[in-house]
Amino acid sequence: MNGFTAPEIDWAVVAPVLVVLGAGVVGVLVEAFVPARARRATQVVLTLAALAGSLVAVALLWGRVQRDGFAYIVDGTYLLTPFTLGIQAVVAVLAILGVLVVADRTRAGDDAFAPTAAAVPGTAYEDAARQAGLQQTEIYPLLLFATGGMLLFPATDNLIVLFIALEVLSLPLYVLCATARRRRLLSQEAAFKYFLLGSFASALMLFGIALVYGFAGTVSLEAAVFVLQHPQASPLGAMPGLVLTGVLLILAGLLFKVGAAPFHTWTPDVYQGAPTPVTGFMAACTKAAAVGALVRVLFTLVAGLDEALRRDVLVALWVVAILTMLVGTVAGAVQTDVKRMLAYSSIAHAGFLVVGLVGFSELGARAVVFYLLAYGLATVGAFAVVTLVRERDASGVVLGEATRLAQWAGLGRKAPWTTAAFALFLLSLAGIPLTAGFLAKFGVFQAAVDAGAWPLAVLGVLASAVAVFFYVRVIVLMVLTPPADDADDAAGATGTGETAAGVPAGADGTPAGTDGPGAAPATTGVVTAARTAVARAGVVVVGSRGPAALAVAVCAVGVLLLGVLPSSVLDLASEAAKFRP
Repeated sequence: MNGFTAPEIDWAVVAPVLVVLGAGVVGVLVEAFVPARARRATQVVLTLAALAGSLVAVALLWGRVQRDGFAYIVDGTYLLTPFTLGIQAVVAVLAILGVLVVADRTRAGDDAFAPTAAAVPGTAYEDAARQAGLQQTEIYPLLLFATGGMLLFPATDNLIVLFIALEVLSLPLYVLCATARRRRLLSQEAAFKYFLLGSFASALMLFGIALVYGFAGTVSLEAAVFVLQHPQASPLGAMPGLVLTGVLLILAGLLFKVGAAPFHTWTPDVYQGAPTPVTGFMAACTKAAAVGALVRVLFTLVAGLDEALRRDVLVALWVVAILTMLVGTVAGAVQTDVKRMLAYSSIAHAGFLVVGLVGFSELGARAVVFYLLAYGLATVGAFAVVTLVRERDASGVVLGEATRLAQWAGLGRKAPWTTAAFALFLLSLAGIPLTAGFLAKFGVFQAAVDAGAWPLAVLGVLASAVAVFFYVRVIVLMVLTPPADDADDAAGATGTGETAAGVPAGADGTPAGTDGPGAAPATTGVVTAARTAVARAGVVVVGSRGPAALAVAVCAVGVLLLGVLPSSVLDLASEAAKFRP
């Protein structure tokens, strides 16, 4: 007899996570046993059903956790509080919308994912797989595993489980970033950067956990707080600087996932290179889960620190908030790629979220929950629109996303409803009144002022004012700037004049300075022809077969309702902003 007693586990408490992870395992079996012709539909239905089931499980647990204050398994290994349920609900809702964008196939008949992600870009094997019509359906189990990690991330009091949740959500995302159908090398580069920098962040977090364990003799957050308050309970209890260093290293790992400076450098490259639906999923869901975990660690451990150590943590948060807002707004204002612009916008919003946390208050927690939902809806909707704006060559073949901002000129004339939705999302991200973003920013700034951090609130308002510039610039470009192909058509109607690139053309339509009919080929002829073909490429808004259009519509309605009628969601956020530190 070894005296081991099996713990009693209330599986209903873990249902939101188990449903998603169990469906991920079933999705792996679907890949092995379901015929190829039915595999994609099966995976989409299974993924959406699992996420919806997780959301239902959260709703069923809400009343119980509100009544009891918390529910836990094995001494806090899985700790469910109203705040945890609020974050899980936000993650589940945003994941459903993100999967709708992932599942969309445009009327051109393709999706955003390579037929064989493991193929070397540009090889005959990749071309053969594309011509054979192979589909990448492994992405759905990967999305489920990542979402399961996100649901677990803010729901534990155990630092080892926190680290496991970090890896469970991160590893699938590293793979998903490398699966883009077009710009394959850029996609694989993004995945490699994300994996490499993510590994460093995980190592920092693990080292911080080791220091906390060395100080307290436990990896439980609440037990570490007890040792902080009763130093005689541990041989190293008289060395609080040890736990402070550990906390700062853990925060570095969490801030990496949030995308806050100076741990933000991966964000622009990964957002640009990853498949656009995956980018939207990461930008919304990962940030929500990471902020939930950040709140759990901060609000629990900081409660046990004395005044001097708490001031040190507060100084670190101030520096991170100021630097993040500065980097996000200044760098975002000079971007010429729409995905990189949204990436720097995500960095700026990470700074606004940190501003709401500096008071370690219930008011800040409520503001964060509402902010994550408002930001997530606008972000998923914005990236969904980006997936529909495509390049089209001179022969009419639809290519990849048109991400250069200059290509979005005059988009309002081609697709007014799509343009209106994208403008609404940008206005919400900018924090314009009557949108969800305005109330979200007002909430975090109010929490900062209430905590006495009014300088941070002032800097946040100034950063928001600067950010309005690059959001409104895109709206002006889409609505008030004539499309580039109008100028090209006008030039072509004169018979001679200029090509699409603005190069003078001869009477036969060939660019001046290049070889005309019957002339000997020149070394620059191919290059010039290629440049002319690229310049002639137009932009078209491709039609969605349903899922992406539904996601855009739901996000747009959500952004408006949260901006005009926010009371019910704010009440739920107030109920969710309760802790058991």
